[in-house]
Amino acid sequence: MEWISQTAEELAAALRAGDVTSVDLTDEAIARIERDDKAINAICVPDFDRARAAARSADQALARGEDRPLLGIPVTVKESYNVAGLPTTWGMPQHRDFVPAEDAVQVSRLKAAGAVVLGKTNVPLGLQDIQTFNEIHGTTNNPWDHDRTSGGSSGGSAAALASGFGALSIGSDLAGSLRTPAHFCGVYAHKPTLGLAPTRGMVAPPAWALPTEHDLAVVGPMARSARDLTLLLDVMAGPDPLTSGVAYQLTLPPPRHQRLSHFRVLVLDDHPFIPTGSAVRAGVNRVADALVSSGARVERHSSLLPDLAEAATLYTQFLFSSFVARFPVDALEQLRVHAARLAADDRSLDAARLRAMVFSHHDWLEVSNRRELHRHGWRQVFAEFDAVVCPITPTPAFPHDHNPDLLARRIDIDGVEYPYFDQLVWAGVATMPGLPATAIPTGQSPEGLPVGVQLIGPMFEDRTPLRLAELLEQEIGGFQAPN
Repeated sequence: MEWISQTAEELAAALRAGDVTSVDLTDEAIARIERDDKAINAICVPDFDRARAAARSADQALARGEDRPLLGIPVTVKESYNVAGLPTTWGMPQHRDFVPAEDAVQVSRLKAAGAVVLGKTNVPLGLQDIQTFNEIHGTTNNPWDHDRTSGGSSGGSAAALASGFGALSIGSDLAGSLRTPAHFCGVYAHKPTLGLAPTRGMVAPPAWALPTEHDLAVVGPMARSARDLTLLLDVMAGPDPLTSGVAYQLTLPPPRHQRLSHFRVLVLDDHPFIPTGSAVRAGVNRVADALVSSGARVERHSSLLPDLAEAATLYTQFLFSSFVARFPVDALEQLRVHAARLAADDRSLDAARLRAMVFSHHDWLEVSNRRELHRHGWRQVFAEFDAVVCPITPTPAFPHDHNPDLLARRIDIDGVEYPYFDQLVWAGVATMPGLPATAIPTGQSPEGLPVGVQLIGPMFEDRTPLRLAELLEQEIGGFQAPN
């Protein structure tokens, strides 16, 4: 039996029953990586010796009757997390020799839960791309089609899961970096509510691993089943013990419903800034049809929905204003000159990106106030609906594009080209207001590429979209391994 294709939940049961050992699982995962990863390039920093030692310790703990959530289960970790003794580079050549002295808080939680860390997964330069490649570790290929991207920035983790290189992985998400790779590789991911899982130690080198609060970015779980997402989120969630954890403990509310027929769902497949490709639209409709067939209440429109065009603009402004925080003064001056040349009535996303790069603090406060109005609007939406189904990106995985001028890149949607970064608008639907969103596979495109959608839920009600994901997995099927 090939154990590594099983879910983490199934592996945990087999380990407890004594049907398999952690050493066996770890050796099988390592053998799979050594056999297949030359073509995929997902595991950029292997840690096999320590993994085998951790597996032996896990087997000893199981023999003593210990029962921890991930005891003995092989996992991977996104390269951007600090792991003591392993390099953390974020793909930046100048930091190729940076080795942190202690684990990120999420790595510590994985190890405390008994997980066996096989190694670290590849990322794009500075985590700032929808693809995964960098000068240090090279390009990560999509397991379904090696000429296409695995997504970014958690592309190494998604490719590893699809290829059978461990049962779980942890990633991060600022611009769809959990959801897009999951969609492109046919696996599951969950972007938690903003602030639900601490990010300390998921920091660009050589910065100190401080317990800072992020404005948009989150860390979250990736898996090959919806139930495994919940298993891993329960390990990751909860306040940082250095800050809020001094006073607070986490108790997430249960899912709103246990049966598909009880859910009230708003389905979206049109965005004012970019069309939805036919393959992704079919995936959205596949989910909508399954919901209707199961007796769920499904709507395609709602007057309560916050304006998606303004939401995309706000998201773009937050995203790109943060990108230039440490730009040199002369570079910022050049950006100001370019921004001053924009026509006053230019409301394109390209214009929003440029203006955001030269925001004043007053400008930022204004868009922050607009975000609070959107959050209020979403509270009204989720008084009427339990979840929103929508695309993650407009297309399945696209061919590798390593043009160093990211703003010059284009994305092909059913034969028509659009600005590369405009595809982020769907990721921003959940990210800008800080809502939880679960990425699920919905089948394949006519070309045989995975297609996914995201299930967006109410703030801090992460168990609601996760439960909906479980039910839809039963209804329409879930992860399929690449041929």
